[in-house]
Amino acid sequence: MDYGLIGGKLGHSYSKEIHEMLADYTYQLCPLTEAEFHPFMEQHRFRAINVTIPYKQDVIPYLYEMDENAKAIGAVNTIVNKDGKLYGHNTDFSGFLYMLQKHNISVQNKKCVVLGDGGASKAVVAVLKKCNAREIIIVDIAATDSAITYDELFEKHTDAEFIANTSPVGMYPNCDASPVDLTRFPHCEAVADVVYNPLETKLIAQAKSLGMTGVNGLEMLVAQALYAIEFFLDTTLDETKIDEVYQTLYQTKLKEV
Repeated sequence: MDYGLIGGKLGHSYSKEIHEMLADYTYQLCPLTEAEFHPFMEQHRFRAINVTIPYKQDVIPYLYEMDENAKAIGAVNTIVNKDGKLYGHNTDFSGFLYMLQKHNISVQNKKCVVLGDGGASKAVVAVLKKCNAREIIIVDIAATDSAITYDELFEKHTDAEFIANTSPVGMYPNCDASPVDLTRFPHCEAVADVVYNPLETKLIAQAKSLGMTGVNGLEMLVAQALYAIEFFLDTTLDETKIDEVYQTLYQTKLKEV
């Protein structure tokens, strides 16, 4: 494999279409079980890959070097093989930042809630810190050193002004699920969901119905892919291609619904 994506279940992925619209190479989807993952990384027979759930942190021991962005986040979604040495990057950070800027979502001095505590969550938290969020609350199913429970969220933090969903809740095929009921957050102004399939999650549909800004993850997906390709090919691409590909893909997927 020259270029592609590794992860657990990839049947829902649009990455192949996006990469092949943005770059002139064949991009393969390579689902791996945990047993398959380790030999794959040890052999690293690829030029460059993207990494998704659940391996964004598991790939780190196999890397020769990580850039500052990936180090700060503690998760990697882009790996380039240079002369047999693996270099790790994180373009989720740039993709999420693009999404906020594109929709004029300001989190400066705002109380922000991040649902989920995996690799994507770490990138989102890093962006919120960069954008000077006043407070960042991370929520997960079980409490950890970094995350509180949903029960505690509803008890103490319903004054949140921005919510980001980085959990898989609401992702195809479980499209009727939503991680939270937004009517419990009367001060919330905007909601961003990193889930991109379905095109509009139940969470985002509710946000819009309540007059909040609601953004699904497809734009972030396209943006992070463009930034990954820049690492893959050691080149610079025109950022206007992000919106071109997003619009084309959105219309295509809308017809398939």
